[in-house]
Amino acid sequence: MVKRMDITNRRITNEEALDLIKNAPLVELGELATKKKEQLHPKKVTSFVVDRNINYTNVCWVDCKFCAFYRHGRDEDSYVLKFDEIDQKIEELLEIGGTQILMQGGVHPKLKIEYYEELVEHIHTKFPQITLHSFSAIEISYIARVSKITKLEVLKRLQVKGLSSIPGAGAEILSDRVRDIIAPKKMDAEEWIEIHRLAHSIGMKTTATMMFGTVETDEEIIEHWEMIRKLQDETGGFRAFIMWSFQSDNTKLKEEIPDLKPQSSNRYLRLLAVSRLYLDNFKNMQSSWVTQGSYIGQMALKFGANDLGSTMMEENVVAAAGASNCMNQDQMIELIRDVGENPAKRNTAYEILERF
Repeated sequence: MVKRMDITNRRITNEEALDLIKNAPLVELGELATKKKEQLHPKKVTSFVVDRNINYTNVCWVDCKFCAFYRHGRDEDSYVLKFDEIDQKIEELLEIGGTQILMQGGVHPKLKIEYYEELVEHIHTKFPQITLHSFSAIEISYIARVSKITKLEVLKRLQVKGLSSIPGAGAEILSDRVRDIIAPKKMDAEEWIEIHRLAHSIGMKTTATMMFGTVETDEEIIEHWEMIRKLQDETGGFRAFIMWSFQSDNTKLKEEIPDLKPQSSNRYLRLLAVSRLYLDNFKNMQSSWVTQGSYIGQMALKFGANDLGSTMMEENVVAAAGASNCMNQDQMIELIRDVGENPAKRNTAYEILERF
């Protein structure tokens, strides 16, 4: 058993993390995670960002078994948004004080680097006040492949056009055994790490994510954390860690493994708390209220999370798999105050724009 008194003041090992996941009482984990969080955030500020998810296409060839959002080009309900449709979504976001768009596909088999350059330049020129936090590692990888250029060149060319940062989507669990089962066409774990390392090398910050609740073991969860902790030691390029549970409605994975059970709130809070203790070089951790609901999203603030993420003016991907929670800015402010913390609106870089 781990001597738990001192673990908030030092780096914990994989063995200690495993013991905490398996054996630590939930209340104790919350106390330890809160202590660790308060070392990093002594002013008890809990932040959020006003943004919008824009899925510019739902056409995708990767066919991840855990995804209910993708379509193939021949499907009647497949689409690629026109630029004026994207403009309208951004104008609606600006009306409510939004600062960021999280833009992701679909990995469209026919869209090359020139399309993405034109899209990013169009948005950045027309809406210079909006931060483009867009395109996951799998999109970057495929753009390079289909355009016959390097991944680094993709990142550099999009950065020049106005891409600010890239989200951590596509990490799922950074274990190739798991990935081969849930997304056999997707990049392996090392390539996901490589693309984030490349982004960091040109000064482009990113986030790290984790989706749990499919076929992974506790050991594979820790393997995932170890990979991102090592890269963060190396580059310092991750702004935040975001974790959520697999949403199974309408997914092929649920068809193939029908006895997959929804993850409990206990499990979510347990893993969040241990991630806060293990990922000691990540300043920011988001609460996944979109998948957990606002009550557990609030509880997460007592288990290591210091950020509520996005107000989610629009979200389509987890909604397609059955998660349909929503919250506006006023509700977020109230929820944060209710647990004795200080609400603040931030930008993509976690700089505070407004306190309430």
